[in-house]
Amino acid sequence: MQKILIANRGEIALRIIKTCQALGIETVAVYSDADANMPYVKEATTAVRIGEPPVQKSYLKSDEILAVAKSENVDAIHPGYGFLSENSAFAKTAEENGIVFIGPSHEVIALMGDKVAAREAMKKADVPVVPGSESGVQTLEEACEFAAAIGYPIMLKASGGGGGIGMQLCVNEEELKKAYVSTKSRAKAYFGNDELFIEKYIPNARHIEVQIFGDTKGNIVHLFERDCSIQRRNQKVIEESPSPFLSQEAREKICQTAVEAAKAVGYYNAGTVEFIVDEHEQFYFLEMNTRLQVEHPVTEEMTGIDLVKWQLLVAEGASLPLKQQEIRRQKHAIEFRVYAEDPATFLPSPGTITSMNLSQTYSVRIDSGYSEQTTVTPYYDPMIAKVIVSGESRAAAIETARQFFNQSFIEGIKTNLPLFRRILEEEEFKKGKYTTSYLSNIPIK
Repeated sequence: MQKILIANRGEIALRIIKTCQALGIETVAVYSDADANMPYVKEATTAVRIGEPPVQKSYLKSDEILAVAKSENVDAIHPGYGFLSENSAFAKTAEENGIVFIGPSHEVIALMGDKVAAREAMKKADVPVVPGSESGVQTLEEACEFAAAIGYPIMLKASGGGGGIGMQLCVNEEELKKAYVSTKSRAKAYFGNDELFIEKYIPNARHIEVQIFGDTKGNIVHLFERDCSIQRRNQKVIEESPSPFLSQEAREKICQTAVEAAKAVGYYNAGTVEFIVDEHEQFYFLEMNTRLQVEHPVTEEMTGIDLVKWQLLVAEGASLPLKQQEIRRQKHAIEFRVYAEDPATFLPSPGTITSMNLSQTYSVRIDSGYSEQTTVTPYYDPMIAKVIVSGESRAAAIETARQFFNQSFIEGIKTNLPLFRRILEEEEFKKGKYTTSYLSNIPIK
């Protein structure tokens, strides 16, 4: 491949450009009016405007992006994450136009994008799934009947969703009735599909995901697990690998199960199999993300493997560079997602970054799509940067993170830097004793 269009923005676009530059591959960036002066636009070989700031008028305009790809004569499209990355129709149309879609087949994207169908596929492959509705619940009455049958608390979820969007915890029927209409509306707005389904809520749970990778020759490996349990609004804030919770026996079992799940659907390229794990280490399939994850740098720093490079190689038809036994842990890695948001309420805090100090060192990697005097707009996810720290041990990585955040600052907007400083002093975090409800118990001083 000589030229790749990146159908994304911000830090992930910069991340992909970095690997393409190292491989001598030209890049085409696309941007909205709000992103015209962003660093990734300047770093790409070519940049093309695709529309106004709202995503529906820019980054979700699949026809416009494909038109740019054809006019620029690109060999492939890298979708990054979010936006069109799990849009099976977009992937299929790209392939029909002779453009490689850097990801799995459009059939697998469609299958795993339908959460009800994905559950059924996993059950056929003997992968344990969370008890839940066998199909979407069509009415509020049906939802209430099913929830009563399996028992509260339950999670109301969007069948076509992911990333914590279109998800609501309900502890009784009254809460379910309140959540049903709003969740259905949110699902329709974000995914174009308002079907909902119900899963049993697992208390005191950990959110563990496994990075898997396949090639078009049938080879599939895992690159170990990531613990993504520290979340707010069902979206991840801190991820680390290895998990401080799993025993070695459970770790091996969950990683192998992820590989079997990928084999069952004929998966290739990068993907992630996500599980919910109870306090007894019993795990259940949640979903398969058919793309590169936001937190992929955790795995890269832990293994020393460039996952984007692997994506490009597999997209060109090459075999996986390493066999399972050749993939080894080298460090402990932790990623912190730095957001433009109020650290106490988690509400977005858009504005212009007037001054910023996030210093990259040997043990600290910074993936950021912003620089000083750039503006975090209300149109997109307010993540400013990902800070990935690594160390020979978990304790060493935590100490590096503590020192880093104590000297870092971002001015002009509110951020969650104070939240990280607070967490890093918490004994429960230092001991690795946290669950998905951890942040609800951490006051910001």
